[in-house]
Amino acid sequence: MIDLNGKVAVVTGGSSGIGLATVRLLLQQGAAVAFCGRDAAKLQAAQAQLQGEFPQASLYAQVCDVLRAEDVQRFALAVRQELGVVSMLINNAGQGRVSTFADTTDAEWEAELKLKFFSIINPTRAFLPDLEQSPDAAIVCVNSLLAAQPEPHMVATSAARAGIKNLVRSMATEFSAKGVRVNGILIGLVDSGQWRRRYEAREERHQSWEEWSSNLAQRKKIQLGRLGRPEEAATAIVFLASPLSSYTTGSHIDVSGGVSRHA
Repeated sequence: MIDLNGKVAVVTGGSSGIGLATVRLLLQQGAAVAFCGRDAAKLQAAQAQLQGEFPQASLYAQVCDVLRAEDVQRFALAVRQELGVVSMLINNAGQGRVSTFADTTDAEWEAELKLKFFSIINPTRAFLPDLEQSPDAAIVCVNSLLAAQPEPHMVATSAARAGIKNLVRSMATEFSAKGVRVNGILIGLVDSGQWRRRYEAREERHQSWEEWSSNLAQRKKIQLGRLGRPEEAATAIVFLASPLSSYTTGSHIDVSGGVSRHA
């Protein structure tokens, strides 16, 4: 795909799903990669798995809550010491909240907005000094199609995601003078722990995952007829983080299998 030898990448929320797929793809392309997550057991398991797959790779993992600025600053310092100056930052954290306007409390609004915004703000603040020193520096934010196509049953998440889309555009404008590109992806329905848990709670116990997810895709009118794979989102992320997209900033790639109806 591309030679990323000599480059250092950071992936937040990297112990599962899209984050883990992104770490794996970056390692495949030769990058040194640091990743973090809140769950120590999941982080250790992911690190062991990746080290088994890439025994010669430069890999670093640390428990970190991206909503705690001091945690992220410690992570940034450790990455700099272990791997060197970071040139690629992938902000990937946060699940969706299912709630309507009527049943979303003030505390839930505050929690959702804090999660979506500060999971980007804190890592960006911590790693920006590194990125400013790096040629071809890039930030990629994993966002949702809800940013452009809101759902009433996910009102808080939809609103927060729209704000993140605007934040990406604003950071791209401000950071361009520093030589740092900022882009994002808008994901649709991607095979994840959330959907697997919903599958386990299904009423139609006879259905396989393939049958259940295919029916879900039909109900959601996904034109490609299936849920996305984490690896497909990771490919878009690595493209935007790499010099392959050197003339792209302030943009979003739609990774939704055709379910998007926004212009």
